[in-house]
Amino acid sequence: MNEPSSIIEVYQLHVWLCEISPLIWRRLLVRGDSTIADLHHTLQIAMGWDDAHLHRFRIRGKDYGISRIGGIGFRDDPRQVHLADFHFRPNERFLYEYDFGDLWQHVVRVERRLPWDRKRIYPVCIGGQRAAPPEDCGGPWAFMALEDEYSPGYFLDRYADLLEGVRTGDLDEARDQLAELELLQAWLELEHVDRRQMNRRLKLYALGDEAWRWE
Repeated sequence: MNEPSSIIEVYQLHVWLCEISPLIWRRLLVRGDSTIADLHHTLQIAMGWDDAHLHRFRIRGKDYGISRIGGIGFRDDPRQVHLADFHFRPNERFLYEYDFGDLWQHVVRVERRLPWDRKRIYPVCIGGQRAAPPEDCGGPWAFMALEDEYSPGYFLDRYADLLEGVRTGDLDEARDQLAELELLQAWLELEHVDRRQMNRRLKLYALGDEAWRWE
């Protein structure tokens, strides 16, 4: 791969998770001189993943990514491969896979190539709907089944049981139910995307501030 051009472009990317309905998606602006490693971290932040599993990009039939001990290796250094090197065409697509067990497949479509705005910090998320599935929930079909199971009605029933336990004085049972409900809290927040927090983390990443990992 060649070094990126001195003329910086910005790619508008539309990213969505396969096999899930309603759609979970993000719209991102990323600089053309971003690397494959940068794009990996950008997608992790934008989707809300924990980067706890292996990943890979499949671009024009070739795999790219950050190698991990015990995982698959990649021929190219992901910190030296820049998006501009691919000269992506509008509407061109490639694949980003995360967690080879649950197999979350993200389609990444290059919607537009835009001029670089020097006053803007990239990457940035300009749109999106729905939170990503909780980690290790079993993949798309398992996620949708669990989403049906952990409906708002399920939580209303459980909170009613919790209040009944408090009323009758069975506090140990009530504490156990409350602890379980707190673990399941993510299922109540699937329709919410905190784009402000997401962009705060993306900005920290762009500025080289390691706090992005813990925000």
